[in-house]
Amino acid sequence: MAMTRTPLEIRAFESGDLDAAAELLADRHRRHRAAEPALDPAYEASSRTRPEIEALLAGDRADGWAAVRDGDLVGFLIGVSKAEAVWGPNVWVEAPGHAASDPSAIRSLYATAAEQWLADGRANHHALVPASDTDLVDAWFSLDFGQQHLHAVMAAPPPGFAIVPRSELTIRRATPADVTALVPLEQVLPEHLALSPVFSRLPPTPEEEVIAELEEDLRNPAYHYLVAEHDGRVVGLALGASLEISTGATGLNRPADAGYLAYAAVLPEARGLGAGRALGEAVLVWSRDQGYRSIATDWRSTNLEADRAWRGMGFRPTFRRLHRAIT
Repeated sequence: MAMTRTPLEIRAFESGDLDAAAELLADRHRRHRAAEPALDPAYEASSRTRPEIEALLAGDRADGWAAVRDGDLVGFLIGVSKAEAVWGPNVWVEAPGHAASDPSAIRSLYATAAEQWLADGRANHHALVPASDTDLVDAWFSLDFGQQHLHAVMAAPPPGFAIVPRSELTIRRATPADVTALVPLEQVLPEHLALSPVFSRLPPTPEEEVIAELEEDLRNPAYHYLVAEHDGRVVGLALGASLEISTGATGLNRPADAGYLAYAAVLPEARGLGAGRALGEAVLVWSRDQGYRSIATDWRSTNLEADRAWRGMGFRPTFRRLHRAIT
């Protein structure tokens, strides 16, 4: 005779849930690291995941929900808001903001939370989900979420690896004298993302702000700007740095000891020369030589050129940023 499971109770998250939630999150991270060892092993301990949950609960417009069965916490969900000027009225379920022993509990948690979020006027919902956790991804997909963005990582290249660009290309460190040539390259990506199939609505940064930022960043040793030249003309740009500069890759979503391919762009008329790949590989080599064990990057899923390029270089997705807009 089949046993009937006790129904889930969905209620507000309480301080007494923190220890059990931290263990659920640590267990999720242990399974995630089994698929992607480059992730930080520190978060396999609940003593490290609990502060991550506490930080979310202290965030802007934070609210949390707990799924309980037979008195035990079997799942939790925490949402916070980010800048409405960028994201519209929104909720984010960050990497440490959800975990469940039974992924189907996420569906019930979201059903309760989303009702409140929509009543508050927050209709843009985002969730950062481990890319390798098929059951958890499926649970979110079944809630009408779609993939919007990818975070990814790859191992640093071996000592013998060196970039060999085509003979007509030169890859070199950018200098302050390159600022004028770099301005159009800083605008290439936002202009590209505004087109199909991405349709980004983010406005481009005004040129004077781009110039000011470049002049400041090129003097900052934390940023490693590289350019590709073709026939004496700068046609491509890439930026390498420590992953610590990234505001989108934090905590459980930050691989341990990682460099960061933060930006890459090639002028449209120069595509096909191999400049993008050469620049990307140059950032890999720089990261290795700085002592980083891995390199991370991220891109919009609908940026088809980036998706082909970075997967082709060996980047493996670690987290999927999912999105649902309720209209």
